[in-house]
Amino acid sequence: MASLTYHTPTLCFPNQNPINKYPFSIAKYNLFFFKHNLTSSANPTLSILSFKLSNVGGASKRYNPLPCNCNGSSSIVSTTTTNTNYEFYDGPSEVELRLPLGSQDITAKDIFVDADGTSLIVRVQRSGPAVTLIETKNLFDRIKPAETIWFIDDDQLVINLKKQDPDLKWPDIMESWESLTAGAMQLLKGTSVYIISNSTEINKKMAQELAVGLGYTPLNTQELLETFTKQTIDSWVLAEGFDPVAAAESAILESLSSHVRTVVSTLGGKHGAAGRADKWQHLYAGFTVWLSQTEAMDEHSAKEEARRHIQDGNLAYTNADVVVKLHGWDAAHAKSVAQASLSAIKQLILSDKKLPDKKSLYIRLGCRGDWPNIKPPGWDPSTEADATS
Repeated sequence: MASLTYHTPTLCFPNQNPINKYPFSIAKYNLFFFKHNLTSSANPTLSILSFKLSNVGGASKRYNPLPCNCNGSSSIVSTTTTNTNYEFYDGPSEVELRLPLGSQDITAKDIFVDADGTSLIVRVQRSGPAVTLIETKNLFDRIKPAETIWFIDDDQLVINLKKQDPDLKWPDIMESWESLTAGAMQLLKGTSVYIISNSTEINKKMAQELAVGLGYTPLNTQELLETFTKQTIDSWVLAEGFDPVAAAESAILESLSSHVRTVVSTLGGKHGAAGRADKWQHLYAGFTVWLSQTEAMDEHSAKEEARRHIQDGNLAYTNADVVVKLHGWDAAHAKSVAQASLSAIKQLILSDKKLPDKKSLYIRLGCRGDWPNIKPPGWDPSTEADATS
């Protein structure tokens, strides 16, 4: 049986401004920066439009299909943005967006459609400033811009976007908390998610947010350990030190590794199993999200910080599948961090759609610690360790 190939973790950086992605690569990481303001008093806005999703099916009429402007250029400079309702249809190879044009006598020459790989802008201009019907830099997935067509159907503007990945079902036109949670089931296939960081409280809050969104069961290793031992983690550490607590949590993770559809919040700090490289054997059973607090304010600083973590090799957290960089923390904004985490998991799985099946295989073979290069059945890690010695 051939060994399975290594997958690439994903780093997300929530900061400020609407979501933008700046991909680059260093060593084994692909880095993506999700810009949200997590430290301001105002809640970050993740969805530009207020929308109404219509699931009504049926064939659409076609009138004079027109190609879109896919080169990113526009002569329109003065715009006003309008919130709008729209209808959305997901098909086998394309998605269809229907925008109401209202009672105005609008013709094709009044409409500007600009589609890119992950963005879409639709504007209408008759007299005066242009009106933006929809603008997003975060389509649910990538499209083929050159194959985009649009046409006017009675009082609606109909836009057809060709999917890059025809097998992926789009819950909505845009990537949002609602569409990510709705679309996660087809990608995760029941695989559990583990939240790790230096903070037990942050892990717990994030696990609750993700579990509610995904319809998963939230599990908390702190609560399980305290219920079993009938003492608090703090008193346990004071009495016996960090090592026994980490060992006990590792045993809890072993019992949870065969569970599906759970979001597990782990212990943070020195007494957490996730902070010890020799206790990752059962964490590999699910998708691990590392919530890494940082002082980095830009792409370059975060890149340098990630490089240092990789070169040092001292942080067991670098084993995580997904890294979310947090500049500060406010529990009121946990959902925006959860959205960045789900978006990163989605991108990771889309880069290798066999990952959930590999996780399942890893569990069925006994979580032997051979992730990501899974060895054939019958492989004994203790025998290999003896041979190495």
